[in-house]
Amino acid sequence: MTTPARAALHPAKIHPAAIVEDGAQIGMNVEIGPFCHVGPKVRLGDNVRLMSHVVVQGSTTIGEGTVVFPNAVLGCAPQNIHYHGEDTELVIGRSCTIREGVTMHTGMPDAGGKTTVGDNSLFLAYSHVAHDCHVGSNVILSNNVLLAGHVSVGDRVIMGGGAAVHQFVRIGHHAFIGGLAAVSNDVIPYGMLNGNPGVLMGLNIIGMQRSGFEKPAIHAVRRAFKTIFDSQSPIRENIARVREQTDKNEAIADIIAFIDAESDRALSSPARGQRG
Repeated sequence: MTTPARAALHPAKIHPAAIVEDGAQIGMNVEIGPFCHVGPKVRLGDNVRLMSHVVVQGSTTIGEGTVVFPNAVLGCAPQNIHYHGEDTELVIGRSCTIREGVTMHTGMPDAGGKTTVGDNSLFLAYSHVAHDCHVGSNVILSNNVLLAGHVSVGDRVIMGGGAAVHQFVRIGHHAFIGGLAAVSNDVIPYGMLNGNPGVLMGLNIIGMQRSGFEKPAIHAVRRAFKTIFDSQSPIRENIARVREQTDKNEAIADIIAFIDAESDRALSSPARGQRG
């Protein structure tokens, strides 16, 4: 955030038709377009751009270089009947692109009180990030993607248009969620899920290749995937077999750690109704 002396050298460009309430902290080179409304507890980092008709309310922080397109609404109260006006937060990282009509809400006081979004993420038109979600970096939410409350989305996840995620679901890093998918259960790192109800269709091989995985490592993860989700044995027994058989492979370790972690939801699998 800027000091008064720095602001004099690099003033923000605030349109006369915008409303910036007293108390808002505005960084250097910020642009606030016509008919935007910035609340008194908002903090805008350097080089943030609010195009027009953007509403930023609550205790909301927007990181350096993030661009917000018209009609986005950020930091308003959670859509939760148990919210009674407590001071909770929305924190958005650096260099994000937030397209038209996107909504993101602050957290609930009984769940940590904070909704977070990482760096370099892209939120396409009318996607929604509900209270207490934690979205990683380099994530893409396509048009009309809906995240219910308390959803966790790992780094480099891509979600197709119209996908909807049940509350408390975890989506592991590098996962791919197909368009219109109904995500009711956790999705492993590198997983690829499609359908309604959502079915784990395999691994996001393209995503792994883009992230620099070499063929031997990808083949090892494929073998581990087949073993873990072998329907002839319980998943816990299958994981024990993978631990015994596999060499050190960071991706396999991440998948196993994800499955081992406590969760409020079951585990998405290649067979509908199969639970972890």
